[in-house]
Amino acid sequence: MQGAAGGDRAVLDGETYTVTRSISIAASVEKVWRAITDPEHLSRWFGRTVLRGAGVGAVGTMTFEGHGAVPIRVEAVDAPRSVTYRWNNDDALRILPPDLDESSSTVFTFTLETQKSGTRLTVVESGFERTSDPEANLESHRRGWDLEIDKLVALLREGGR
Repeated sequence: MQGAAGGDRAVLDGETYTVTRSISIAASVEKVWRAITDPEHLSRWFGRTVLRGAGVGAVGTMTFEGHGAVPIRVEAVDAPRSVTYRWNNDDALRILPPDLDESSSTVFTFTLETQKSGTRLTVVESGFERTSDPEANLESHRRGWDLEIDKLVALLREGGR
């Protein structure tokens, strides 16, 4: 399994305002799919996730220590290949809106590909040009995806379901 040892780090693209991280995980697509779509599983490695409803259109929050509750919505699902979320996670906003603000939100998509050794997980977050400070948010989220995906890899390595 790669990732936690320093390979496959997140990269940012200042021209397209995206952050991308792609990593091989020694776990089945089904196991990784549950970890990125089931609120109970997301809460174990990402942020405490609460969703009302299921599938496209489900809304709720992800709560991060020190950042409060971040509004989130499921935008697209192609099980078990990809899932897209929209969230208001602008680092400069101290008080987050209770509902999604389409004018300043970003979108992140997890894509899964089967490999001989398990699963290739790619996450791409875009829309930073709409945030209060695109360059600062790009860098902050680049570091964030490294941290969060490393936690996912560690959880799956330990046998987390």
